[in-house]
Amino acid sequence: MSKLRISIVEFLNTAPLVWGFTDGHLAGRHELSFAVPSRCAEDLRAGRVDVGIIPAIEYQRMENVVALPGMAVAAKNEVRSILVISKVPIEQARTFALDTNSRSSAGLVRLLCRRHWNIAPEFIDLPPDPDEMLARADAALIIGDPALRLRIQMDVLEAKVPQGKDCCGCDASDHPVKNVQTLFIYDVAQQWREMTGLPCVLAIWVARRGTVTPEIVADFRASREYGLARIGEIAEGAALKLDLPPRALERYLVENIDFSLDEENLAGLRLYYEECARAGLIPRARELEFVATVGVAR
Repeated sequence: MSKLRISIVEFLNTAPLVWGFTDGHLAGRHELSFAVPSRCAEDLRAGRVDVGIIPAIEYQRMENVVALPGMAVAAKNEVRSILVISKVPIEQARTFALDTNSRSSAGLVRLLCRRHWNIAPEFIDLPPDPDEMLARADAALIIGDPALRLRIQMDVLEAKVPQGKDCCGCDASDHPVKNVQTLFIYDVAQQWREMTGLPCVLAIWVARRGTVTPEIVADFRASREYGLARIGEIAEGAALKLDLPPRALERYLVENIDFSLDEENLAGLRLYYEECARAGLIPRARELEFVATVGVAR
């Protein structure tokens, strides 16, 4: 019997979900591939994989798929790895660069512009290079490990010279974005929470209908439990790879990322879908369909 093909986002915030598959007792049981979020979604859509942890918005853009219950990459408040950075206060932004690796976060930014910041900027899709993005636009969305790196760098600078909660003015030689003297930073998940009062669900496990059994769902749950029990080990390994402080990465995984799809997170996700449908970002907001509630192959 062929192995289940699983597509995994190659950012740190998915590591606890997949640690059992990559470094634990489930290693070798399934076929794994790693990509940026947008590519994970495309691989699932094209049938190159059976299951993917994909941007939450992409569930609404696919047919014949089901979600795996109880698991997600979400944020109850500040997430730290989905940032809007800007050369001006966000209410003054007229051009906005969007990270091409992103799908759900790009949707969140469009909703925030429309309903929270009350702006209608021109959007430009660009690779995740903060220097280039802010050279071409007033504001930019960056996600994943590059965003987390910038946030940690800014924490260090702000500790040296406190400048208030939204911006940091510092010596140009120390600044993480070239030719930008004052950088305004907005945490997208925190902004969503301020606008809606609900958490932000960034990614969920989604499978092609008929490929996943309850027993396979149990593997995914076991992988998550294995990873959550080894956050310190995950952070230490990531610190070497990313050249970032291990304690900062551990705090990020423990305090900023929520790996559940509990009722509060589901409420946030449903509202996100409803808002995306109103804004024309998805065709409609259909209810999530989970593996446990539909017929599956055995």
